[in-house]
This record gives sequence, C-alpha cells and structure tokens, in this order.
Amino acid sequence: MTDDSRPTPQQTTIVSPDPWQGLRSLTRARIGLGRSGNAQRSTDVLAFQAAHAQARDAVHAPLDIKTMQTQLNGEPCLIVHSRAPDRPTYLRRPDLGRRLDAESLAGLEKGSWDAVFVVADGLSSVAATEGAVALYHAMKDRLKDWSLAPLVIVKEGRVAIGDEIAAAMGASMVVMMIGERPGLSVANSMGIYLTYAPRVGCPDSARNCLSNIHPHGLKTVVAADKLAWLMREARQRKLTGVDLKDDAPESMLIEQTPPALDKDTHV
Repeated sequence: MTDDSRPTPQQTTIVSPDPWQGLRSLTRARIGLGRSGNAQRSTDVLAFQAAHAQARDAVHAPLDIKTMQTQLNGEPCLIVHSRAPDRPTYLRRPDLGRRLDAESLAGLEKGSWDAVFVVADGLSSVAATEGAVALYHAMKDRLKDWSLAPLVIVKEGRVAIGDEIAAAMGASMVVMMIGERPGLSVANSMGIYLTYAPRVGCPDSARNCLSNIHPHGLKTVVAADKLAWLMREARQRKLTGVDLKDDAPESMLIEQTPPALDKDTHV
C-alpha cells in the first residue's frame, strides 16, 4: 500500500521569500515590482494609474484660495494674478506666469518691509494649498523681530513673479512658496525660493532653494528652521544664491527630523 496523503512532486509548491519586500518599505519609489506571467501585477498597474491621475489633477486643479484664507484665520492677505489669463494659457506660456497683470501691479502699495512671503500655484496647486500657509505661520513665529508684508497669493504664478511683487511692495527679500512639478510618487511637493534684493530680471543664480517639502519629504518645521537661518544670513550678508551656502547646523535638522514613515500601502 502507498500513503495517498503525501503530495506528489507536481503538488509541492516552494514559496521563496521576496528579497525586495524589506527594501520597498524604505522608499516610495517603485522597485522590485512583481510579475504575473508576462505582465505586471494588476495592483501595481492600478497604483501607477492612480498616481498618474493624481499628478494630472495637481497640475490642472485651480488654487484653492478659499481654503487658504480659512487657514489664515482672518489674517490679511493680498490676491493677485499673473498675465496668464487661465490655466491652459499658463501651462503653454511660462513667460506670462512670471509677470503680474496691470491691475494687480497697480493694486500693490509701496512700503518698507524686511521680507514678503508669496505663494503661487506653480505646477502643483495642491501642494501650495496644503503647505504654504503652515510654513508662513511657522516663519512668523521664527521672525518675530522682522517687518513682514501681508501674505501675497498669486494665481497662475511662477517663481520669478515674486521679484516683481517684492519690488512693488518695497521688500528687501522675497520668499516664494510654490508647487513643484508633480512626479509619480509625490504630487503635493512644495518648493521655496529665497531672493535678496529682488528685481524683475533677477537670475536664478541669485536664489536659494529648498525643495521636496511634503508629508513624506522635508517636514515643514525643518524647512522653516532652515529658511530662517538662510534669511538671517541673507540680511546680514546682503545676498542670496550661489554666494550663500547652506551651512545651517546639521544637529538642528537631524534632531527635528521625524523617523521614516512606512511606505504607503497603495504604492
């Protein structure tokens, strides 16, 4: 007699541990994707399509000014518009997004400010809506001895439009908070550009940039500490850009950096 309970060679399945599993939990990048036959797994394909849709939404969605005003809790702000009349034109004509329209420019009053904070939709209105006001509040706490102009919100704006705004308002430096070009792992990343003595035609080499600010990247509190250090150095040395190196104390940043998050379950 034979023992029929024993599996035949065809019934035996050997399951090998996935060597990529541990690495996937450390990054939002799509690494070591599995396969089903000759195709990618349905879960990976669907996740990719969802990320692509989020990126497109981030680019085309209008800036949610009402939500930002709610976040400001009654603080005054100025709302202006670039020379791009609408989103499709803005995306096709980057030059129009770098200048204010005539009505907006005429409405800015000249003052004497240490700095002005400007937020623009850029290429991710979602990022600007979610992150700009929180950073602005964090900076006000760190710059209590500074004279700060009211927050300026720009529709259809690019980085350079902050130069014209600061020059019109008489601000010594401008902090531009703007939505970054979305990728397929992050659609809500915000960047910051700091420029001392801004003017129309200011080269990009005269700016300092902090990027990748979002819940899974550079945290708001860390970005605020780093920006405050750069602003104080800029005021003391009267410059920004390639001549102002990022020498912020590393210990300050490391201590305030939270531990890495587990990778999103849907990615």
